[in-house]
Amino acid sequence: MTQYVNSQPRAPPKMNTTRQELNQSIPSDEPETPRVVASSPRAIRQPRVLRKMLSLDDFEDAARRILPRPIFGYISGGSETNAALRGNRSAFDEHSFIPRVLVSTRGRAQRTTLFGRTYEMPFGFAPMGGTALAAYQGDTVLAQTAAALNIPMIQSGASLTRLERLREVGPTAWFQAYLPGAPEIIVPLVERAQRAGFDTLVLTVDVPVMANRENNVRNGYSSPLRPTPRLAWDCMVRPRWLFGTFGRTVLNHGMPHLENMGFERIPVLSGSVERPRLSRDGLCWEHLELMRRIWKGKLIVKGVLAKDDARVARESGADGIIVSNHGGRQLDGAVAPLRVLPGIAAEAGKMAVMMDSGIRRGTDVLKALALGAHFVFVGRPFLYAATIAGEDGVRHAVKLLREEIDRNMAMLGITSPSQIRREFLVPSQGLLG
Repeated sequence: MTQYVNSQPRAPPKMNTTRQELNQSIPSDEPETPRVVASSPRAIRQPRVLRKMLSLDDFEDAARRILPRPIFGYISGGSETNAALRGNRSAFDEHSFIPRVLVSTRGRAQRTTLFGRTYEMPFGFAPMGGTALAAYQGDTVLAQTAAALNIPMIQSGASLTRLERLREVGPTAWFQAYLPGAPEIIVPLVERAQRAGFDTLVLTVDVPVMANRENNVRNGYSSPLRPTPRLAWDCMVRPRWLFGTFGRTVLNHGMPHLENMGFERIPVLSGSVERPRLSRDGLCWEHLELMRRIWKGKLIVKGVLAKDDARVARESGADGIIVSNHGGRQLDGAVAPLRVLPGIAAEAGKMAVMMDSGIRRGTDVLKALALGAHFVFVGRPFLYAATIAGEDGVRHAVKLLREEIDRNMAMLGITSPSQIRREFLVPSQGLLG
């Protein structure tokens, strides 16, 4: 299998483990690929709006003022009562840190090795549909920024950018597929991603049916968007988006289309075209095994919450799993990934264990790593950042999260993400002495 986590050698004092154990990384049977060197800071002035962005949460309200109501509601909302969406955040509050002191933490670095490639930070950009609808060339912006900063970006199957184009501009990009249980659709799309040059394929498995997203109905969102007086008004009162994102896109590139769903291109705005509804409720393990036989790169299963499913994924040939409840957008009341992460990590064997859903702070990243994740992905805040200020916004958001992780590592008494262990955490309500 492959090496997942490795970074600087300096380690903190003992905490029920030896110094050697704290520095131990997951073994690899593949050579590490050369890593891309992060680009140097660009000598340009930061947009004024970004001076007010002090954390990832700050980007949401700013994006709300730019995006039309249907589009913002689609991005920000969960399903039904939003219980899963809220639970993703509250799960992090259940854990508190025990920092170590009087430990030299000079030389801190966040470099993390995943599938034989060393990335500059232990987080990447999660897949998000409709990104280019919320930010001008949003998929391209995220892919190019990720490549420049040497972190992974996962292109959504619901992207409005052709996967071939995305891979050209984003050499660190992975591709995520939504697939029905139909080999005649699975095989061509997997082969297409392979021809495009992707080396990592992510199969999302938690969407057997479409979720009950009542917020979409209330906000007037549909796919495709239907031209109505209400939609026209929502767009007119957001002129920055209307002219700077949608109008600019249509003028320079034509009407955006769904490009990578396994069916013909569907325009994002239409009064007559119906989006095909491919049934995914027949997708099962045999289809993953089919993908494993034809896909030559790394194969990831996204949407795992049960440790038994992690075991079957391992036995079916998956190289990794992403513990996720789809950002609270599918089954309302689904368990927060952080709560099941330790059990899944114990069952994963040599598979890479990754996590998304609800991560907003550097402390969140470190808690996920302490509970068994090798890597994490963050979605909505980076899309909001692209909405607000394009590549500058995304770079600023990455900088904020990177700096939070760096400060937190220093205060915890570690110099590398690989040194964080479960012993650094206690239940927030459970330690009295």
